[in-house]
Amino acid sequence: MPILPNIQGPEDLRGLDEVQLAQLAVEIRETIVRTVASTGGHLGSSLGVVELTIALHRLLESPRDRIVWDTGHQAYPHKLLTGRFERFGTLRQLDGVGGFPRRSESPHDVFDGGHAGTGLSIAEGLAEARDLRHGLERIAVVVGDAALMSGLSLEALNDIGQRQTQMLIVVNDNEMSISPTVGAFSTYLSKIKLSRTWRQSKSAYDRTVERVPVVGPHLLELSKRLRASVVQFAQPGQLFEDLGITYIGVVPGHDLHALLVTLSRALALPGPTIVHVRTQKGRGFRPAETDQVGFHGAALPPIEMAPATDAYDGSRVPMPTESMTDDAAPPARVAATATKNPNYTAVFAAELIELARTDRRIVGITAGMPTGTGMSKFQAEFPDRMFDVGIAEQHSMAMATGLAMGGMRPVVALYSTFLQRAFDQTVHDVCQNDQPVLIAVDRSGLVGEDGTSHQGMFTLPAQRQIPNLVIASPKDEQELRSLLRTAFAQDHPFALHYPRDSGFGLEPVKPSVIPVGQGEMLREGRDLLFVGFGPIVMRALEAASLLEAEGWSVGVINARYARPLDRQLILDQARGKRMVVTFEESVVTGGFGSGILELVEEARLADPAYRDVPVRILGIPGERFVDHGSVADLRRVLRLDAPGLAAQVRESLETLRATPGRSEVTAG
Repeated sequence: MPILPNIQGPEDLRGLDEVQLAQLAVEIRETIVRTVASTGGHLGSSLGVVELTIALHRLLESPRDRIVWDTGHQAYPHKLLTGRFERFGTLRQLDGVGGFPRRSESPHDVFDGGHAGTGLSIAEGLAEARDLRHGLERIAVVVGDAALMSGLSLEALNDIGQRQTQMLIVVNDNEMSISPTVGAFSTYLSKIKLSRTWRQSKSAYDRTVERVPVVGPHLLELSKRLRASVVQFAQPGQLFEDLGITYIGVVPGHDLHALLVTLSRALALPGPTIVHVRTQKGRGFRPAETDQVGFHGAALPPIEMAPATDAYDGSRVPMPTESMTDDAAPPARVAATATKNPNYTAVFAAELIELARTDRRIVGITAGMPTGTGMSKFQAEFPDRMFDVGIAEQHSMAMATGLAMGGMRPVVALYSTFLQRAFDQTVHDVCQNDQPVLIAVDRSGLVGEDGTSHQGMFTLPAQRQIPNLVIASPKDEQELRSLLRTAFAQDHPFALHYPRDSGFGLEPVKPSVIPVGQGEMLREGRDLLFVGFGPIVMRALEAASLLEAEGWSVGVINARYARPLDRQLILDQARGKRMVVTFEESVVTGGFGSGILELVEEARLADPAYRDVPVRILGIPGERFVDHGSVADLRRVLRLDAPGLAAQVRESLETLRATPGRSEVTAG
């Protein structure tokens, strides 16, 4: 009889024996693979923590006790054990279960996350708050080995060790980033350190030695040094021990009994404790075990499932295509159409490689996302000119500044959502020093199923305020190639925004350098002026055609640049228009449209021809975060598809018609 459908919450785990828990682990893996085959998602990381999740939820009393998941993409088993089994088939779909922990979904989800390296700081804050109000809840955080090496994590570890806050830190090591010393002596020492006898005898020994007249304090210091040297020799956790954090490891992450015994004792220890758990990414699904990068996030075709008693090997599932390695891939039904044309990332990588063949100054940098950003292809071609700094976006930007100062032309390829973490370095290092760093802003705009933490909607407004920074975005994949060449033809910081989308399937043309700040008039019009930034320009053209069928004459400008704007072109075309409408797939507060509004407002003071020209800004509303769903669904809901854009323009025209003091607004 299946077990998982009857699990309504973590408390149900405490009535199962270890044989039943092992069976539950099989069912969880089957459910995750079956669902990801339909919806897409983060597959490998979640399959790797099934036993760990079961052990934590059996030992802790969530939601009273708090479990923080860093990065959050490993939380699918957690969701299945906390009452979301019946809705799990809606994973990452519009109005469905989120791909990351979301407090709006469940009281068991502690923190709305999605970026790596934040979990330790959140968990420490929860633990300190507990102690200040004399609470009794236990705090645990599960952090991946890569996220553990991020700057924010290291800062948190330093503070946790100093404050000696009681909390459990589980290091999910699935990439050998922490090299474990394995063997009988390491296991034996971990068991000793977990025992009450060891800790009590250690404290009693210290007190006794310290009381020895004259030599006591000196002898105690020698004793501590001896113990430290033994620990350092025996296991790889000396860094944590030096920070004041008890280190336990390495624990086999798929041995439920070992996890339950170790974690239960670790939870009873005073102060902060790290339990180093060794897991296998993609565990139980053979293709994911073999290709851990490709199946980090995957879209799989629907498959016939093996019986629940078997850990199926995935032999009926083909290996992922290149498009499936992008973060968490979209559902298979979407991927089938999305991969017909090369996406912007692939076009960018191919053009960058072409340029780097003749310009040895070009070097690539990314922060732990070489495959998703396309930089793995650059690395294959130029291994000595590629730097993957790990999850350290701040470092990537500061390092790029140094490379530029040294005569190189660095390209920092980051997802828009992760570039947020390096805002200070963009301002203080790159732009204040006016260095020719190319910031490739991948996943700009709506990203889709990964939800609130990953939408690339905030970068453009943040960058617009920074001096010296050129900001550009192409209307299509061929213009992307030209703008990339433009970036290398000038000597200032250059941010090139492009979406996750596939291109339009345009025939390749010879790219050219486009003068910085030069827009493009795509169609003339007497009544309305549309000004767009980025690939939304093509939807603005469609909206213009819809309105033209209703009698409106609509001009359309492809701005290309948000900084600097093509002031002359825009003002010449805006003069005397019944309305100027701006288009961007970004939050409207302080974004591209705000720049156009500022430009027209400035012109109003000097020229009466602009006095009655209203500006309507269309983009992503800034009042709330955008949740998960396919990009097509999100654009429809936000009315950023062509019909939605046309409808918003109609509404604005109706409002103008009804506004007292305005002249009659009519089509044509």
